[in-house]
Amino acid sequence: MARCLKHILPRPWISFGVDDLIDRLPPAMLNSPSGLTFGPEGEVIVGEDFDELQHAWLVGIAAMARAGARIILDEVFLGGAASQERTRGYLTDLDVLWVGVRCAADVAAGREIARGDRVIGMAVSQAEIVHRGVRYDVEVDSGRTESLECARTIASYVV
Repeated sequence: MARCLKHILPRPWISFGVDDLIDRLPPAMLNSPSGLTFGPEGEVIVGEDFDELQHAWLVGIAAMARAGARIILDEVFLGGAASQERTRGYLTDLDVLWVGVRCAADVAAGREIARGDRVIGMAVSQAEIVHRGVRYDVEVDSGRTESLECARTIASYVV
C-alpha cells in the first residue's frame, strides 16, 4: 500500500516501517529479552534495548518530517491506544493523517504464511489488539480492497 501511495501522490514521499527498524537490528537483539522475542502464539515481547532504539528511530523520523520530508510511517500499535499516544508524542506539531489498515485475521494469516518471514500466529494475535482504542482519520480494509484502491482512498485525504 505504501508503494502504491508513493506512485499516486503528486509529490515525493518516503516510507518507513517498523519492519525496516527490525531488519536493521543486530542479530543478537532478536529472540533476546532486551530486544524482541516472539511468543508461541505469535505475540511480540518488546525489551528495553529495543525500546531505546525505537525511541531514537521515531525521533529521527519526526526530525525528517519537521525538515520537510513527506513521510509514510507504517507502524504497528502493539499496545493499541497507548502505543498511538506514545507515537503521537513524537509527532507533536506535525500534520498527521492517522490511517487504520484493517484485514480479517484469516486473510492476514494466509498472507503471513505466503510471506514466509513472519512468526506463525503473529497476524491473528495482532489482528484486533493493534486497533483497540486507536483513533483514525480514515480506515481501509486491505482484505476486501486491493492495495491501489486503498491507496487512492488514503490519498484523497492527503492535502
